[in-house]
Amino acid sequence: MLVNKREGVQMAIATIILAAGGSTRLGQPKQLILADGETLVRRMAQQALALQAGPVVVVLGASQDRISNELAGLSVTTVVNSAWSEGMASSLRVGLRAIDWETTDAFLVMLTDQPYVTSTLLQQLIDTRNHTGRGIIASRYAEPDGVLGVPALFDTHYRREFLGLTGDTGARKLIQQYASDCTSVPFSLAGIDLDTPADLRHWQAQQASQ
Repeated sequence: MLVNKREGVQMAIATIILAAGGSTRLGQPKQLILADGETLVRRMAQQALALQAGPVVVVLGASQDRISNELAGLSVTTVVNSAWSEGMASSLRVGLRAIDWETTDAFLVMLTDQPYVTSTLLQQLIDTRNHTGRGIIASRYAEPDGVLGVPALFDTHYRREFLGLTGDTGARKLIQQYASDCTSVPFSLAGIDLDTPADLRHWQAQQASQ
C-alpha cells in the first residue's frame, strides 16, 4: 500500500476496472478473451486484488451477465453502467460513484484489454506516487511515441475532473491536461491493441509462438 511518510500510515487505494464496452469492432467481448486460460476481465481483477491496497470496482455494461460470471469468487464490487454506449466517461462516473471517498486516498484506473498488466506494474505506480508525491502516475507506452496512459494512479482530488468528462473521453485527457503533476513508469507492452479480429489473430499467434 501507499504510505504517507508524513503521518506514517498506509493509504487506501481503490481500483476501477472498466469492463463495460461493447467491443463492436472486434465482434465479441474483449473482456472474455482468454490469456493463459483465463478471461482478461478475471485476469485484470486478480492483478488488482493482489495489491491488497483497497476495494476493486468492476464497471459492467454490455454482456454484463457473461462478464459478471467470470468474476465469481473474487472479492470485487460490480456496478452496471446502463449508459455504457455513451462512452468511457460514463463508465468512469459510475465507477467513481461506487467508491467510499472517506476511506480512499487515491485510485487506479484500468482497462480489460491490456493483457500484460501485472500486479508488479500496478505496485510500481503506487511506489512512484509514494516517492514523488505527484498527483498522477501514468504508464508510459513504448517509444518512439512514449504516450502516457492507463493503468494510471490518480490522487482523489482528480475525481471531480473525471466526473466532468463526457463521451468516449477517458483518463488520457486528464493525464495530458495536468502533465505538470504527472510522472510515469515504463510499460512497453501497453499499446497492444485487441480492437479488431485481425488484431486478435496477430496477438494470439504471438502467444502461441512463445
